[in-house]
Amino acid sequence: MGSNNVLTRRRLLRSLPAVAMMPLASRAFAQTAPIRVRGINHVTLSVSDVKRSVDFYQGLFGMPVISRQGMTTNLQIGAGPQFLGVSSAGAGRPDINHICLGVDDFNVDRITAALSQRGITRTDEAGNAGGGSLGGGPMKMRVRMRGPDTGGTREGTPELYFSDPDGVVMQLQDPRYCGGGGALGNVCAPAEPSPKKGLIALRGWSHCTIFGSDGARANSFYQDLLGLRVQAHQGPTAPVLGVGGVQFLMFAGGAGRGRASTPGPAGSINHLCMNMDGFNPDAVIKTLESYGIKPRGSAQGPAGPLVHYISMRMENRGGAKEGTPELYFTDPDGLLIQLQDTKYCGGAGVLGDVCAG
Repeated sequence: MGSNNVLTRRRLLRSLPAVAMMPLASRAFAQTAPIRVRGINHVTLSVSDVKRSVDFYQGLFGMPVISRQGMTTNLQIGAGPQFLGVSSAGAGRPDINHICLGVDDFNVDRITAALSQRGITRTDEAGNAGGGSLGGGPMKMRVRMRGPDTGGTREGTPELYFSDPDGVVMQLQDPRYCGGGGALGNVCAPAEPSPKKGLIALRGWSHCTIFGSDGARANSFYQDLLGLRVQAHQGPTAPVLGVGGVQFLMFAGGAGRGRASTPGPAGSINHLCMNMDGFNPDAVIKTLESYGIKPRGSAQGPAGPLVHYISMRMENRGGAKEGTPELYFTDPDGLLIQLQDTKYCGGAGVLGDVCAG
């Protein structure tokens, strides 16, 4: 890397013009936020064929099964308890169904009270992720009591979901949540080893990018509710909101128009990103191609299933002068997955590991 890891003040102010004004505001949000999060716990996919998707991810990454919730299979990432959930979309369209964030001092009554104060109302309408998630549109919340039939405790393991102003679904749980039983969902049997070793070893979560109708509104909503701070910018109006360590959420307005990654509708999770040690784009692409994932053809329109491509994020979007390579591929349902280095924080440098925070 050499000088690519050094971010001078002049370069910072030139490539990230708004960042100098953000730390004080971010600290103010963090001090007053009623809910404090500590990283991404899991992301759940709704897929057309659960077995096919589980086989695909285990074959590529060697992910053990950390827990099962009825027909939903949860695949461990790294050392856990973080995981990738794979559930049936049923008659619905496959998508990235929801994101779960770990919450310090998880308490359902306290969190629902904080959500209520921000105009989020209760609903009993479930979504399509194996009986979890929620329906009913924007600014709703639901507490699901998951019983023994779906891996919960006899008294019910509480799971808390809410939807934001664009209807994007978030789940909040204890950071130790593994999708299992007990009052905190942290009681899981020993993980079931993957039948395949896998070709790429994952370390953990990196980020999720969400497409909404109003990026500024989404950023303000999550900073106010969760105290998220800005750790980088990918353009003057595109902040990256840290959720712990190098992990982050990014909210793109206008349904993501102008983004390099696959377009999507407003109110949708566009892609998830997991990280790995020793990220080398050429080596990763060679591995993906050995697994049957082919180069993407036209860069216009949505990418189809089982293709890969690289987007070079340049200085005008907070990347390195020579470009920060960001690597994407799609799964059997065409869901978009990104892979980056464990140090990637959404910032500058060839590895995207130079952030202001």
